[in-house]
Amino acid sequence: MADNTAIERAAPMLSPHEDRAFVLEEVHARPFRPIETPARLLHFAFLSAGAERDTEREALSLYCQENGHDAIPANARHHRVSFGDIHLRWERHSEFATYCWYYKHPAQADFAAEPATLAPQMYAILQPGPHLVAIDLHIVDVSSAPDIDAMFAKESLCVMTAEKGGVIVATDFKPDAGGFVKILVVNNGVPAMRIGALAQRLLELETYRVLALLCLPEAQRLEPSVRQIERSLVDATQEMTQTVSLEDNESLLDKLVVLAARLEAGAAKSLFRFGASRAYQNIVLGRITAIGFEPVPDRETFQAFLNRRMAPALQTCFSLEERQVNLSRKLARATQLLRAKVDVAMERQNRDILQTMSERAQLQLRLQQTVEGLSIAAVSYYVVGLLGYFLKGLAHGVHAFDAELAMGLASPIAVVLVATLIRQRTKHFHSSSNSHNYSTR
Repeated sequence: MADNTAIERAAPMLSPHEDRAFVLEEVHARPFRPIETPARLLHFAFLSAGAERDTEREALSLYCQENGHDAIPANARHHRVSFGDIHLRWERHSEFATYCWYYKHPAQADFAAEPATLAPQMYAILQPGPHLVAIDLHIVDVSSAPDIDAMFAKESLCVMTAEKGGVIVATDFKPDAGGFVKILVVNNGVPAMRIGALAQRLLELETYRVLALLCLPEAQRLEPSVRQIERSLVDATQEMTQTVSLEDNESLLDKLVVLAARLEAGAAKSLFRFGASRAYQNIVLGRITAIGFEPVPDRETFQAFLNRRMAPALQTCFSLEERQVNLSRKLARATQLLRAKVDVAMERQNRDILQTMSERAQLQLRLQQTVEGLSIAAVSYYVVGLLGYFLKGLAHGVHAFDAELAMGLASPIAVVLVATLIRQRTKHFHSSSNSHNYSTR
């Protein structure tokens, strides 16, 4: 025994992942609880996010303290508390919170009472957010089972068995005057733990069914905008084949950019809702499989009802999501094509500008050559004229000196010298200008 103790003390400690404890506890966070028959459960779900979560927990914690219970731990995601014969199970989910009130062994009259009168505590606690789900679950034995056809609407009544025929489950998925969806569970000898598991799955099935359908109003709000963008894209692509000028193409490109921005804004807004609804749909299907429903002759099944009512609504949402994706691709392709068209037009315009600049440069060169020739003639004329004054004065002092002959001979020499000097100066100016332009680049 001492050796085993020594070995345990010598065993090395492993450094755990920072989220290891959270992950391990999450698997056991929401265990099933036994529910004895008869029982009645009132289940509520409220949307809440952000700062509402802390406010909700603090309000529920204060209510518990006022009724002689401990406060809810900070950052708690689930909590159980009993108020006499009434038991509350509170759970915090990603975007909603649930309150399940469990009434153990209620009297027969309590089953006929209005749900709101049985759960005054729910209305005494600060509402955490918009109310979304209200379920009135009745669990009774075979001897006290009510008339199913009188309890539910016949047009949407679903009846199935579970737990290998030991339980009958019935509901019409329709809210009553108080806003509660009734679910009836008739127990024929199934243990309390199995009834607890069945009740929790039924509550989750209805809760996630409602949450999954939240995407439908969002889809109905977005559909007119998506349809308008689709029509505008058709008009833009047709106009693209007719526009010629660069200004028209640029204006059309701006329209496509605005359409793409509107589409992306709507897609970003609905991204979470559509993704969440897809996840909730999978949870609903998983809960139906886990319950293991079996059909009852001449009764509609849960699967048939959901396929007939829920599936088309979800398909509408997912179809709109696909339209957004395809429309985004089409807008991107149209914008790319139009941008290429604008780039080609701008290159053509730049080519014409460069050609015009080249023609102007040639004209300037010719003008410069003309001015240079005139400058040579004018400067040579003045040089020869000045030289003439010198030669004429020299002719008066020197006998037999022909000033006019000397001027004639000097004229070509002066022209050559002046032309050479001007061209050297011009060449020096161009070389200095080119070196300056190269350095600035």
